Amino acid sequence: MIPSDFGLRVRNSVTPRIFVAATRQDDGKTTTSLGLFAALRKRFQNIGYIKPVGQRFVDVEGIKIDEDTVLINETYHVRTPLRAMSPIAVEQDFTKRYLTNANTLQLHRQVMEAFDEASWEKDFIIIEGTGHAGVGSVFDCSNAVVAQLLRSKVIIVSQGGIGRPIDEIALSLALFEKHGVEVIGAVFNKVLPDKIESLSEYAALGLERLGLPLLGIIPLHQELHQPTLNQVYLQLKGDFLSGGQYKRRRVSRFAIGAMSSRNVEAHFEPGTLIITPGDREDIITAVIGDRDSGRAPIAGVVLTGGLLPSPDMLNAIRQSDIPFIAVDGDIYSIASAINEMTVKTEVGDRDKISVIQSLVQKHVQTDRILDLIMNRGGEPELPLEDENDATPRSAALAPEPIGK
Repeated sequence: MIPSDFGLRVRNSVTPRIFVAATRQDDGKTTTSLGLFAALRKRFQNIGYIKPVGQRFVDVEGIKIDEDTVLINETYHVRTPLRAMSPIAVEQDFTKRYLTNANTLQLHRQVMEAFDEASWEKDFIIIEGTGHAGVGSVFDCSNAVVAQLLRSKVIIVSQGGIGRPIDEIALSLALFEKHGVEVIGAVFNKVLPDKIESLSEYAALGLERLGLPLLGIIPLHQELHQPTLNQVYLQLKGDFLSGGQYKRRRVSRFAIGAMSSRNVEAHFEPGTLIITPGDREDIITAVIGDRDSGRAPIAGVVLTGGLLPSPDMLNAIRQSDIPFIAVDGDIYSIASAINEMTVKTEVGDRDKISVIQSLVQKHVQTDRILDLIMNRGGEPELPLEDENDATPRSAALAPEPIGK
C-alpha cells in the first residue's frame, strides 16, 4: 500500500475511468484500449487517455513520449498535451537513478498531476498499464500502485487459454487486491476462432473461482500480427535500397531464397518477403523480372550477409521500384528475428485499427464494463473520501501544470 503519510490524493475523483492491465507484456493492452476508445465514443462525447508509465517511447519535440500514447493521440485526436498523457518514460538508467536517489513522493505526484490534466473536461478516461501488474515495482510505480493512486477499477487482459492465463490472472489479482484496487473482470485476447466456444465456457468457470466475470474474448486475427515492411526494416536495422515508399506493405509470410531461382519463383506470392544473400543475383534477377508478370507484387526482398550485388544489378534494383532491404546478419538469424518479432500497431495503420475497433466492438462487453465501473446513480464508484479531507468529490478541479 502507499504510505499513508504521503497525504497524496488525485484531485479528479468524478471522471469515470478504467485501468487496462495485462498478465504479460504484449498481451493486448493497447489493442483493447484502442478498441474501447472507439466503443466508448458511442456513449461519451469526450474520451481521455493516459499511459502513466511507458517503456517504449519516441522523441516528440524534445520530450520522450510513450509510443502507444502517440498512436492513440494520432488515431483519436485526444486534445490533451502529450506530456500529460505520457508523464513517465522509463529510459536507460531510469531505474538505477531511482534506486540511488529515490523520490517516491515526487514520482507519484507526477502521475497524479498528469492524470488530473489528462482527465480535465473529459467524460471518461482510459488508463493503460505497462506489462503485468508488478511492472514498475522497482521504482514504486507498479500497475497496482498507479491504479490505486488514480483510484481506478481494473480489467485484466490475457492471452487465450485456460490453465496458464487464469493462473497468471490470479497472480495479478493478488497484487491489485493487496493495494486495495478492485478488478472488475478479464478479457481474453488472441484466441483461435474455432476455440472461442469451448474456451468461453471453461474460462468463465475458471474466472468465477477467482470472483471475476469474463468480459470478452477477442479472436486471433492474422492481419494484426503481420508486420509492415517498415517494422521489418526497423527490427533488422537495415537500409532500403529501393521501394521505400512501400513501407506500409504488409508481410504475410517469408521465404528463404536458398534454392535455385527457378524454384524460388514458386514463392512469388502477394505478401511474401524473400530473404536471400545479397550476392544471389540469379534470385534478384528473377524478382525483378516477375514485376512484369501481371501478378500482385511480393512484399519485398531482404538481402542478407552485408552483401550487395554488382553495381549494374544494384542499379537495376533501384530502377525496379521493388522494396529491397540490405542487412548485415546471416540468412537464418534474419529469418529467426523476423519470425520472433513483436508486431505493434503503428500510427497510420488504418486497416489494422479498423479491424481492432470492429473486434472489440463485437467481442468485448463494453456496456457491462460500464455497469461495473458506475454505481446506480451513474457516478464512478470510487473509494470513499478520507473523512479528514475537506476536498469535495463533487467537482474535478482544474489541473495544475505538470512539473510545477
